[in-house]
Amino acid sequence: MEPEIQERIENTVRRILKGSDMEEMTEHKIRKQASAELDLDLSEPPYKAFVKQIVQSFLEQQVEEEEEEEEEEGGGGERRKEYDDEGNLIICRLSEKRRVTVQDFRGKTLVSIREYYKKDGKELPTSKGISLTEEQWSAFKKNVPDIEKAIRKMESR
Repeated sequence: MEPEIQERIENTVRRILKGSDMEEMTEHKIRKQASAELDLDLSEPPYKAFVKQIVQSFLEQQVEEEEEEEEEEGGGGERRKEYDDEGNLIICRLSEKRRVTVQDFRGKTLVSIREYYKKDGKELPTSKGISLTEEQWSAFKKNVPDIEKAIRKMESR
């Protein structure tokens, strides 16, 4: 990939990222928007990998800036956002090995509850877990009160 094209892609992707709601934006959406603006198919493997690298770099920079701001403010306040090595938003850690993340997979937003293992200093996902589409998550969330009621009933026995 030519340096000039790399620079154009990086500038476009970073501009899109800066102006985006990070709760709503996915890597797929960024690639799609940048492809349209640059009139270049960024879904091809070398471009896709390059965009992923730019997104990860941007997210790491955001985390560093948030940490610096938090240190300057003396901590406290809202919980800072945490991202995994793939750039997925970590919602919470259920245990040392289990976590809930929101991720983009082939253009779909998924809520994943998954086990992780450590290898070469990185935390990697195992096949143990479940990923729910937005529709499945909504159905689950709607039924949480019934789940809690059933738990209370079982615990009172």
